[in-house]
Amino acid sequence: MAHVTLIRGPSLIPKWSDSGPLTPPIGPAYLAASLREAGHAVQIIDGLGEKPSQVTSLFAGRMIAFGLTSEEIAEMVDPKTDLVGVSCMFSQDWPEVRRLIELVRRRLPNTPIVTGGEHINAVREFTLEACPAVDFCVLGEGEEILVDLTNSLESGKPLDRVGGMIYRGEGGKPHLTGPRARIKKVDDIPYPAWDLVPIHNYLDQHLGYGVDLGRSMAVIATRGCPYQCTFCSNPQMWTTRWIARDPNKVLDEIEFYMRKYDATNFDFYDLTAIVKRQWIIDFCHLILKRGLKFTWQLPSGTRSEAIDSEVTRLLYESGCRNLSYAPESGSPAVLQRIKKKVHLDRMERSMRSAIGNGLNLKLNIIMGFPDEKRSEIWQTIGFLAKVGLLGVHDASVSMFSPYPGSELYDQMRAQGRIPELSDEYFLSLGSYKDFTQTVSFAHGMSTNELGFYRILGMLVFYGVQYAVRPWRLVGTIVNLFRQRQVSRLDKSLQDLAKRILGRHETPVPKGKRQAA
Repeated sequence: MAHVTLIRGPSLIPKWSDSGPLTPPIGPAYLAASLREAGHAVQIIDGLGEKPSQVTSLFAGRMIAFGLTSEEIAEMVDPKTDLVGVSCMFSQDWPEVRRLIELVRRRLPNTPIVTGGEHINAVREFTLEACPAVDFCVLGEGEEILVDLTNSLESGKPLDRVGGMIYRGEGGKPHLTGPRARIKKVDDIPYPAWDLVPIHNYLDQHLGYGVDLGRSMAVIATRGCPYQCTFCSNPQMWTTRWIARDPNKVLDEIEFYMRKYDATNFDFYDLTAIVKRQWIIDFCHLILKRGLKFTWQLPSGTRSEAIDSEVTRLLYESGCRNLSYAPESGSPAVLQRIKKKVHLDRMERSMRSAIGNGLNLKLNIIMGFPDEKRSEIWQTIGFLAKVGLLGVHDASVSMFSPYPGSELYDQMRAQGRIPELSDEYFLSLGSYKDFTQTVSFAHGMSTNELGFYRILGMLVFYGVQYAVRPWRLVGTIVNLFRQRQVSRLDKSLQDLAKRILGRHETPVPKGKRQAA
């Protein structure tokens, strides 16, 4: 039996970001469950969950980190551990994750370190080159790979037999093992090991991905996404295969959390939850048949093709309250170039039925694609006015960021439009949600101009919505003062207010801590 320590670092958020959910580490929790089922001892160090109210300013104030500092996390690693795993999902987190890994290496100079997550998958060779402390990189889904790697290290078997990873071979050169197929039997994966995480800190403080509707637990019902959007790194990480769990087993998991944790709300962390119409209909019917009373949300941008009036009615009746759509653009030409297979007229019909059946609806928009024209941005602004009139509750206008692992990133690197990978580049990717750090990657469009369009789009959307429905503006203001959340805007404003007002703890320097 090996002892494995899995680390989730602090949660990094740009200070002025309009989005910064503090979420439980569902990835490490899944990995820990599979390792434990295979007979290994597992420790999870959840840097955020251990102290979510502690805030540290990083990188000259550009980012703030919630949770333990990297130094505090490194000190918590059991010196007897046989393998350390560190997760890095988002590229803007890499400069701090790398520093965390280096701190762990100093503490445990001879212990193997493995990394995984979407960022690592996208820049695997760079990870080994830029961070000599890393020994292995897991590519794609990690449950089976990490178990095989742990078994091989424990038994001394050749690492070449562990498909789906890259590691340092002879002379320190990166060595890629054979391919690893996607996990097909997703229903056989054990529930996340939430008992190894300070989950009550999330539950008691009402932290999570979606709107605060109560004690919220994270759930994943499907894996992967069948689409190939050019701005997204998911195809490289997950392939384009969408795999759904048995809806009965998803509901069994939800019932288990209701009993064990008194959970009342469930946030679905799926990449694209609603793809197959019959699956979501069956799931909703099962909730109603079992007579379960809970709320649930789909905070990630989902597709609208399978969401018609019957589906939206069932979603609401079964407890779904908040739904996010991701058209990304109001320009048909842009949608075609980014391979976003969306028909705006169909999406509008779906939105109308969702709003009519009581769902709170949010839209995700991206501006500043590399070859986006000004006329196309104006089309998007017109679309925002249209959906504001239609009654969509919230809209998020983000800036395009060339994310490693995406098709557009590869194109722009080949064209020399992206500088060499550096901490500055990775930190700039966080600007997509920060109005004060806008970075333009649109050809012939300055940062200031693109920032203007972004703000204008938001003003147009909310201006039209509140002009037609002034009671919503009153409700937003009242919710802000009462700390009540109904919409994603309520959540964003309250999270932003806490960051600005500094209603958090700051870490105590090590020397002072010891002297206390």
